[in-house]
Amino acid sequence: MTLPNHFELLATDGTARTGQLTTPHGVVRTPAFMPVGTAGAMKGLYWREVREAGSDIVLGNTYHLMLRPGAERIAALGGLQRFTGWGGPMLTDSGGFQVMSLSELRKLTEHAVTFRSHIDGVKVELSPERSIEVQRLLGSDIAMQLDECVRLPADRADIDRAMQLSLRWAERSKRAFETAPAGYMLFGIVQGGDVPELRKVSARELADIGFHGYAIGGLAVGEPQAVMLHMIEEAAPLLPADRPRYLMGVGTPDDILEAVKRGIDMFDCVLPTRNGRHGVAFTRFGAINLRNARHANDPRPLDEESLWPSTREISRAYLNHLVRSGETLGAMLLSEINIAYYQHLMAGIRDAIANSTFAEFYERTRAGWAQGDIAPV
Repeated sequence: MTLPNHFELLATDGTARTGQLTTPHGVVRTPAFMPVGTAGAMKGLYWREVREAGSDIVLGNTYHLMLRPGAERIAALGGLQRFTGWGGPMLTDSGGFQVMSLSELRKLTEHAVTFRSHIDGVKVELSPERSIEVQRLLGSDIAMQLDECVRLPADRADIDRAMQLSLRWAERSKRAFETAPAGYMLFGIVQGGDVPELRKVSARELADIGFHGYAIGGLAVGEPQAVMLHMIEEAAPLLPADRPRYLMGVGTPDDILEAVKRGIDMFDCVLPTRNGRHGVAFTRFGAINLRNARHANDPRPLDEESLWPSTREISRAYLNHLVRSGETLGAMLLSEINIAYYQHLMAGIRDAIANSTFAEFYERTRAGWAQGDIAPV
């Protein structure tokens, strides 16, 4: 069954693409970065700041929300957008990442994965059908198929087994999604680890099954960047060109720029807020560690040309003081600064592709990172 297409490709520049994805809760401009709100919240940020930074869509996690506060409770309270106050488009992960990250707490069978809750030890079953049911109760605009993600490096036999299981679960997920209201979307997930042949098999078979969009999963889980980029090059050309392509769990600004160059449209990662909580700012000069003592007497802001007020106005000396003192405000400020930088990067990417200047933008951006954060003499 061919699913309706809610993605419009607006321009290309080489393999890089820009477009828009229309969801029940708004339009998502692509390439898009989705800040991660695992439990329905951004760590250290208000939704207002996430919106004002330029975020069109955010990510929530099926496994964590299913355990607490519970999908049925969220549904009774009006769905995830109303419950959280975000109100805009949301994508929910299926729980597949937890199949890998919580491997000590789960049992995997053909039918489902059974977790022992990390909260209270209660056993919870997550099948492809239950994963879709939970995501529909949450009301997410984009649901993901349940898959098995394998930590790399791994034996080829294990990667092959997980990829084949993920394909069977993809078919079950699509059947379970058939009753979803019009406008809501389901994405399939390409697996295959670091084995090019398996990535190709997965991409082709998922395209045959047919989804609203396609994700490339199982990367940024231990492999070098060169391997990740090679797997994108193997899989992305085999996915339908008129559907969005999502690289899951990626990544650094450098990863994003390289993946866009290879035709990826959507990204998510915890790095902007996680690194912010650890004293690191992302800027056009690269990553800046505010714990470094050289910032203690530096009155300059992180970037006096930034459009984001906190980046432009707050001194490095004050940020250094907050971080080294363990003040919560330091983590909050750096998290908003990082989200704002990521969204500024995405806006620049979209404009460059639309104006056929992506190659120049790519070189200029990388040159800025290479220049580094030069302290005053």
